[in-house]
Amino acid sequence: MSFQNARFVLSAAAKTGYPPTELPEVVLAGRSNVGKSSFINALCQQKHLAYVGKRPGKTRLINFYEIPQILSLVDAPGYGYAKRSRTELAAYGQLMEDYFRLRPISGVLLIVDSRHGLMPDDEDMLTFIREKQLKVLIVATKSDKLTQSERMKTLAQLQQRFGHEVILFSAQRPQEVKRMQDRLLEFIAESKNNPA
Repeated sequence: MSFQNARFVLSAAAKTGYPPTELPEVVLAGRSNVGKSSFINALCQQKHLAYVGKRPGKTRLINFYEIPQILSLVDAPGYGYAKRSRTELAAYGQLMEDYFRLRPISGVLLIVDSRHGLMPDDEDMLTFIREKQLKVLIVATKSDKLTQSERMKTLAQLQQRFGHEVILFSAQRPQEVKRMQDRLLEFIAESKNNPA
């Protein structure tokens, strides 16, 4: 049982493409440029498990990953990318609505950039998650780009303002990767014992 055994399952453009799973399912939600792919690669200790795009807004599909015997990790398309057409935005909305309505979701990791905190789009997503009555954990990435005092200030501000647990995360810091792995296992156990 190891995060390093994670594998890519498939990408889905519509609800007909969702894979069956018996594992707890945890969704990664966040803005297009927040580093979700880097988060997945660091969490699973693989360099190329998730594709890291050079420009935001490239991922238009829901990507499913499996960490055998542990969980199904689902990377939802990033939101907040302004250059998408009205048609693309409508398709994105339908894709997300179908996913959250149809899947047995154990919880959501809301991924934010630690340098910017929760942006208006993130607040909208947090409201959406609450409306769905799902458990949420806020993960503030790129924490290595902050000084120690900035890290503590960011952590305190996010926790106080939004009333949710916040974890500072850097793909460059092994101790933070290990802490995230441990916390994710606890998060799944909590979801099993106390569904939202």
